Amino acid sequence: MSGKFFLSGIICEFNPFHNGHALLLRKAREQGSTHLAVVMSGNFVQRGTAACLDKWARTRAALACGADLVIELPLPWAAARAETFAFGGVYLLHRMGCVRQLVFGSECGQTGPLQQLAAVLRSDVFPAVLRDQLRRSPGIPFPLARKQAVAQLCGETQAALLDSPNNILGVEYCKALQSLQSPILPQAILREGAPHHADGTPSLLPSSSQLRELLERSPQASLEPYCPAEAARVFSDEIRQGRAPARIKSLEPAILAHLRRMDPAAFASLPDCTEGLEHRITDAVRQTASLEDLYARIKSKRYSHARIRRLILAAFLGIRAGDTILPPPYLRILGMNEKGRDILKTIAATPGSLPVVTKYAQIPSLSPAAQRLLALEAQADDLYALACPCPQPAGREWRQGIIFESSAYL
Repeated sequence: MSGKFFLSGIICEFNPFHNGHALLLRKAREQGSTHLAVVMSGNFVQRGTAACLDKWARTRAALACGADLVIELPLPWAAARAETFAFGGVYLLHRMGCVRQLVFGSECGQTGPLQQLAAVLRSDVFPAVLRDQLRRSPGIPFPLARKQAVAQLCGETQAALLDSPNNILGVEYCKALQSLQSPILPQAILREGAPHHADGTPSLLPSSSQLRELLERSPQASLEPYCPAEAARVFSDEIRQGRAPARIKSLEPAILAHLRRMDPAAFASLPDCTEGLEHRITDAVRQTASLEDLYARIKSKRYSHARIRRLILAAFLGIRAGDTILPPPYLRILGMNEKGRDILKTIAATPGSLPVVTKYAQIPSLSPAAQRLLALEAQADDLYALACPCPQPAGREWRQGIIFESSAYL
């Protein structure tokens, strides 16, 4: 490799990849990034459900639209709350040892306020103020208690940042960078187009939820003009082959059957299962015959729908609370282009970088914790294969090689 090397990282789901994502990658290029590495969720995502397209299709779309290297965010972090999700992605970028900046979209579009709020949340005084809010309002949702604690410490304007989901993720990215004392610089980009949770007819800069709703209503729908043409072609090919869109509903009988075999102690071992929630889940599981009804029975003012979906998904996939005590132990490569090879060479030459996994033959040389995570990932992918419109055979995780695409950004 020769010439200038300025590597930026992006943490993403690309579920599915759309024009707004392409704009973020383009703005990262315009700010001087010569190389772009993305850390992307695998086949199950933070909403507590299956990704609408598998990780291999989303990798091809990302590479065709501006990414140079795609690294998988391991399952226990990909299907976790915002703080855990963000830390996992940031840690992988940090341990690459050569990432200069972390680029992310946010509703405020300003890095400084997000960094300041992150410092407040990490301060010694914040936990006591938060506990006081929770004590004074029993049953209050945690996000609201946190916002009220921030307002008490630094005012309503700062607290209002926590009303927007991309701002929240941006704050969590900044928290993770600060806790790791990472040299990576956060760089917020103003999010344009439809809001994160927008529904209805997609715009030319849609939200991912709008496109997922479109595919739910019309599974054979083309995603043009909402996606770059290269991504839309990838997605159309997946749809024609019966691999997309995947639906958690297709796994409903298997999930419910698995849950009925679990006891309160097993539910208590799940991530974020606290305050006796395992008993509420156990009771609900024995009274329901559908996932939507199950979520509704467990949900309360205290526990959000997203948290409940993640708990149920964790139970089904075998994710345990202890899986994220230690940070991600490897860099699992899903795809790359020529510049991605440059990035891998730089990682290999960087002291202290994480092991790079490019093929499953490397597994025996990894730590027991890494081997367990990769086995968990492969098992989850076998289950995901049954969520496709045409159920797929097991074992793709072991057969699929790294996706390699030529780059239009050389």
